[in-house]
Amino acid sequence: MMKREGAIAVALSVAILGSAAFIAAYATGGNRLYEGLGVAVAAAALCFAATGWAFWIIPHEQVVDAVDTYPCAPGDRAKMSSEVAEGMREITRSRALLALLAGALGSFACALIVPVRSLGLAPDSLLFHTRWRRGARVVRDDGSLVHADDLNVDGVMTVFPEGATADPQSVVTLVRVPESIPGTASGYMAYSRICTHAGCPVALYRAQERELVCPCHQSAFDVLSNGAVVSGPADHALPRLPIEIGSDGVLRATGDFSEPVGPGFWERG
Repeated sequence: MMKREGAIAVALSVAILGSAAFIAAYATGGNRLYEGLGVAVAAAALCFAATGWAFWIIPHEQVVDAVDTYPCAPGDRAKMSSEVAEGMREITRSRALLALLAGALGSFACALIVPVRSLGLAPDSLLFHTRWRRGARVVRDDGSLVHADDLNVDGVMTVFPEGATADPQSVVTLVRVPESIPGTASGYMAYSRICTHAGCPVALYRAQERELVCPCHQSAFDVLSNGAVVSGPADHALPRLPIEIGSDGVLRATGDFSEPVGPGFWERG
């Protein structure tokens, strides 16, 4: 019996160490191998301990003892005293096992809860919005401002919101078409540079057709039709950024994209 209890105690101790190893690996940079080994060892040890507890610790037999006559014989008294003493020792061992069980379950629960901090912001703030805001000035990758006379007709430029040139969600392709085309800011139109098919950069522009093209899978978007899909596997239009030209001649956004940029995802609807 004591050997079996010892095996359970060792398993519970291993579970505690496995959970601690997972937490330590996560806290020191998140090595996936060590994290996986830690939580796997902890889970396996807990399973072994639970199985052993069910078969070795929990009694499965029913004992019926006749009521003794009193006074008991001296030999019976000695036997009873010995049984009571053994029972007290078992209770003490059971308390130690219960303490180990509580520690193992508690440490494993902590190992499962700790990664919650990696969930980050809700998808609503990450996928539905970019760094573009009303009044955000349009800049190049070096941070220089974009003015109304910087592009000729059918010219293109990769631009960003001021102060967010490193944000991949906010990259925009600026295109200039003839000013006579309605719905433009002196001929300027701006579209997300992230393809709505697989997220590749829409890096090509066909000036004659006035189409933005993704070189990865050849999705093409009509600049003059609010980024509508012309061909290719993309299933929805390229989001357009509303822009204007300020009194100082600098291009500015009048708000964020009206819809999420990039490929479709489950919350998009």
